[in-house]
Amino acid sequence: MIIDIQTRLTAAMPAKILARIQRNMETLIKAATLLKIPVLVSEQYPRGLGPLEPDLEKSLPDYALRYEKTTFSCMGARNFAEDFARLGRGQVILTGMETHICVLQTAIELQRTGATVFVAADAVCSRQRDNYETGLQRLHGEGIIITVTESILFEWMRDARHELFKQIQALVR
Repeated sequence: MIIDIQTRLTAAMPAKILARIQRNMETLIKAATLLKIPVLVSEQYPRGLGPLEPDLEKSLPDYALRYEKTTFSCMGARNFAEDFARLGRGQVILTGMETHICVLQTAIELQRTGATVFVAADAVCSRQRDNYETGLQRLHGEGIIITVTESILFEWMRDARHELFKQIQALVR
């Protein structure tokens, strides 16, 4: 799940942090596409915060499900809860902006549905570092699993004999 990586939000992020999260999100998207894992994308009030970042837009698979929202949690987006339930996935990985607002609220509400929620700490951010850190602490306190991109990739494959191991390993080299 990619939350609110939009042009006006990214313009407010420190360049170094933005580069890190975009690189990690694109890595996760490429691996998810290879493994045919569903990809969901939200945009928070695009008329005000702009469209999805163009580079990220280009990396999305054709099958990505997209949601516009005004609620901070993606669970409030039209059709999101129904689509998520229909996918039948017991786990969800969250990436995006901002850690202490939309990522946090989405994680908590998804967890309430019974999903196991993971947040890729190296693929989320907030405009201010203390908000990012507080968001991660709160997520952890709520029982959300904090992880990183590389761990996710290798957990998806589970074994070095996986048929896509070399392709996915190359994404992190």
